Amino acid sequence: MRFGLGVPTGTEGLMYPVPYADAEQAVRLAVEAERLGFDSVWGNDHVTTQAYVRAEFTEPPRYYDPFAYLSYVAALTRRIRLATAIMVLPFRNPVVAAKQAATLDRLSGGRAVLGVGIGAYREEFTAMNPGVPINRGQHAAEALRALTALFTERRASFRGRWVNFEDVESYPKPVARLPILSGGNAPGSKTRAALYADGWLPACLTPQEAAKGLAEIRAQAEAAGRGPLPADFEVALQVAVCVAPTQEGAWRKFRASQLHTHMVSLSKTTLKDQGVADLAARNLIGTPQSVAERIEEYRAAGVNTLAGLLFAANTVEETLDAMTEFSEVIM
Repeated sequence: MRFGLGVPTGTEGLMYPVPYADAEQAVRLAVEAERLGFDSVWGNDHVTTQAYVRAEFTEPPRYYDPFAYLSYVAALTRRIRLATAIMVLPFRNPVVAAKQAATLDRLSGGRAVLGVGIGAYREEFTAMNPGVPINRGQHAAEALRALTALFTERRASFRGRWVNFEDVESYPKPVARLPILSGGNAPGSKTRAALYADGWLPACLTPQEAAKGLAEIRAQAEAAGRGPLPADFEVALQVAVCVAPTQEGAWRKFRASQLHTHMVSLSKTTLKDQGVADLAARNLIGTPQSVAERIEEYRAAGVNTLAGLLFAANTVEETLDAMTEFSEVIM
């Protein structure tokens, strides 16, 4: 099992309070993650403040560009993988996104991972493109195919309903195959993982749900003629972490965190098929022993990366303490 840290490229007001991390602190978390033995860091992607965040906080959150942030972190680290979780596909022309990802991969010596999805908050796309219609699921399917073409072909062209470009020679290419992970829990995300991606990046699933989703992806891949999934197909589950001496103490600590508020907000979008009442069963919340047992259940279900781990803390120092404990006691 590999362990990744969710870094605060776009977490203020969502997973963490406002303020939470300035640029220096955000970078420090990634550097410390490598020192503590984490496999990867995962940065999310937001461009403007969501309505419910504006209603909750008087100051706007700071959202950092994930590619600029990860490129800076690349210069300060040597081993850790540098991932997006997720890059919102409708925010960028695929030609620009391919250039950003390939550049990050080159600067980091082949450590980039591209987790992609349609985005949790449609209002952000609408703010960027008022009055512009889009079917985000259809767009995502085209964008994944377009990114693969740009990464692998000498001269790439694509003609679709939502994505179009002609005779693009995009160089340099990634160092090797740059993994693309399809983010999300919805059926469309699993279909895109089965047909076009190198992995699946869901969130807040029980081990049983993760196993069921992976089985669906395997079946769709084989039905489409892609064949068995490759051995290195990554199942990178995003979950929250809250560890305490007792189960009740861990749950109380989690309920008091901004992270709990965020997950409740997602119950209407990204996590709409999951219940709020059973968040403890869908995350790593409990004693060190129970959390270790849950990790083993995820491994048995086919999860090979616990990606973008979000620690139930309201300050950077609290997060660093939780990361250290998780590394020493559980990892």
